[in-house]
Amino acid sequence: MGKAKKYETIRELIFWSYANLAMAHTAVERNQEKYGTFNYVIRAKLFKGLKDETMNMRTIFDDEKIKLQTGQICNYCGSNEKLALDHIFAQKMGGKDDAENLIFACRSCNSSKGKKDLMEWMNYREEFLPLMIIRRYLKLVFRYCSENGLLEKMVEEVKEMELPFKVGYIPTKYPKPRELKLNVDLE
Repeated sequence: MGKAKKYETIRELIFWSYANLAMAHTAVERNQEKYGTFNYVIRAKLFKGLKDETMNMRTIFDDEKIKLQTGQICNYCGSNEKLALDHIFAQKMGGKDDAENLIFACRSCNSSKGKKDLMEWMNYREEFLPLMIIRRYLKLVFRYCSENGLLEKMVEEVKEMELPFKVGYIPTKYPKPRELKLNVDLE
């Protein structure tokens, strides 16, 4: 029998995903082949800290700095051809037209994603996006849920709601570190 689920509310789901992201991030930074005790300790401490409010998710401002440093490339595939701005949360699904919700994408990726949820599109492509993009996505999900009174709702209750993201696609498991990248590979 598997381990018990670590989350029931939307807040806990986002925090669990974010803690797993931190675990994956440390493993990738250290060029690890697989997750080890250190990575699991990072995840456990961050999840607990987020839940008891002794720790916080980093601000989207941190991601804006990374976006500026990355420059004008597709944040999904690394191409620098035929770039456009892509809304992480599609406008047609209620995403805001502001800088925090915008990243560069080539026309091919932008058109392939369309109005799909970013994680749904990732699943459709059978790829795992760069961790920095997932981090930004999770922060946007958290902000949206906070602004709309959804954080304390049960996950099952929110799954049926029309939102600019799909709760069922929020990643709770991450591939092995060697299958991940922090940022898009530059061509």
